[in-house]
Amino acid sequence: MRRATHAKWAAGAVAVALAATACGGGGSGGGGGAEGIVSSSWGDPQNPLEPANTNEVQGGKVLDMLMRGLKRYDPKTGEAKDMLAQSIETSDSENFKVTLKDGWTFSNGEKVTAKSFVDAWNYGANLKNNQKNASMFSYIDGYAQIHPKTGSPAADTMSGLKVVDDKTFTVKLNQKFSTWPDTLGYPAFAPLPRAFFDNHAAWLSKPVGNGPYTVDSYTKGSKLAMRKWAGYMGADKAQNGGIDLKVYTDNNTAYTDLTAGNLDLVDDVPASQLKNVKADLGDRYINTPAGIIQTLAFPYYDAAWNTPDAVKVRKGISMAIHRQQITDTIFQKTRTPATDWTSPVLGEAGGYKAGLCGDSCTYNPTEAKKLITDGGGIPGGQLKISYNADTGSHKEWVDAVCNSINNALGNDKACVGGPVGTFADFRSQITQSKMSGPFRAGWQMDYPLIQNFLQPLYYTGASSNDGKWSNAEFDKLVDQANADTDKAKAVADFQQAEGVVRDQMAAIPLWYQNGSAGYSTRISNVSLNPFSVPVYDQIKVS
Repeated sequence: MRRATHAKWAAGAVAVALAATACGGGGSGGGGGAEGIVSSSWGDPQNPLEPANTNEVQGGKVLDMLMRGLKRYDPKTGEAKDMLAQSIETSDSENFKVTLKDGWTFSNGEKVTAKSFVDAWNYGANLKNNQKNASMFSYIDGYAQIHPKTGSPAADTMSGLKVVDDKTFTVKLNQKFSTWPDTLGYPAFAPLPRAFFDNHAAWLSKPVGNGPYTVDSYTKGSKLAMRKWAGYMGADKAQNGGIDLKVYTDNNTAYTDLTAGNLDLVDDVPASQLKNVKADLGDRYINTPAGIIQTLAFPYYDAAWNTPDAVKVRKGISMAIHRQQITDTIFQKTRTPATDWTSPVLGEAGGYKAGLCGDSCTYNPTEAKKLITDGGGIPGGQLKISYNADTGSHKEWVDAVCNSINNALGNDKACVGGPVGTFADFRSQITQSKMSGPFRAGWQMDYPLIQNFLQPLYYTGASSNDGKWSNAEFDKLVDQANADTDKAKAVADFQQAEGVVRDQMAAIPLWYQNGSAGYSTRISNVSLNPFSVPVYDQIKVS
């Protein structure tokens, strides 16, 4: 589960290295036609490119080209569609039978079998392998034995995974989870070839997958060259000859190279260029919603914030925030005012419900002041919004939020920003329950399900429930939704649970974060998926 610490798909990667100097075609294989090479800005991955060890955007971009799993999230709708799965069957939302499609192989010629998945998942979950995404396997029976909270593993494999034959394996979960199959497009669930285990060091130096691209070469701090794999079996075959991922330390430098014709694609337009980007790029600028929401969380371990009257205060604070004005002026419309606690990229079928927050998320300074007064006023007499001061433009928007609240209350000292020096210090204070007032919070989806926006954040005792909010009715509805065998019914129950979050204003939704990108005249058919990652395989070179 990921905290949205920066602006991208997985809790934050910062690009590292060197300005590109080659022409837009970039390196070998450049030139016109469908087989041309696309050059794109990038940063060295934080971790080795093991599927279960990659939880940041730069490594994620590579895995999205290199790997295919049981499911794949539709690059337009976010819907989890079968990829290698022929079927995933269950009668009780706890025991699943997975059947694979015929004929899939890894690029080294190895067949993709049920064992390719089971071995990969056991490796990812095992505490001994120290994989960043190990918790993604925590719903599988036997996870606690292979990944104990303390001590050494009592087993090497999870009891809930069983290989039946080359095309079939079974999964037993440790709780009912009707929408569990929809989580399986997450990269951690990708299969791995025997080569990964037989010569791990060699695999890490040149990863082998089953996706539309192969790794051609990688020079750390300079460039990773991905090339089209002619033997790829999927329908989403690469529409170009390859992608040169060029490393930058500064997205302003990347943007300058783009506008100078030395780079084809920048997928993180710097904030300093947002005022110029339309004039520079015109229709070649992309600004589209991503599965990221920013909120204000509250410390419910502080009794002053955990009273019936405090609900009125929280709703009043929400109504005092002029979201539209802030997203227009501070973020140049790269954020969208939030009207629920999920993300528009889920779509209605996935649980997004526009306007669910209702009046409580609508700017109304008169009603805001009345509610805060009726609720007994702001605890302690002053609202102090904590945020980390070392990354992003948090000071700017926190100041804007406070100005909006102060204007609504007619008191220029009612709200102030509370900067914390570093993100590490900020998170340390949060995890140690040392917050005395609201604090910046963000969530970046692991998979496009309403469950992922609610259970990790608001369920009693959940791992990312930083404010320690607890509500028995919410927990009951989440349990009920997880047990539903019908997905539509599960989504409806999750929305009921979200209604409890709304009625109690468990956290104040601020805005949905957008993905932004710019591209050259040399390429076309460019888009960002719901995780704000370019859909590289569909880019065409003119």
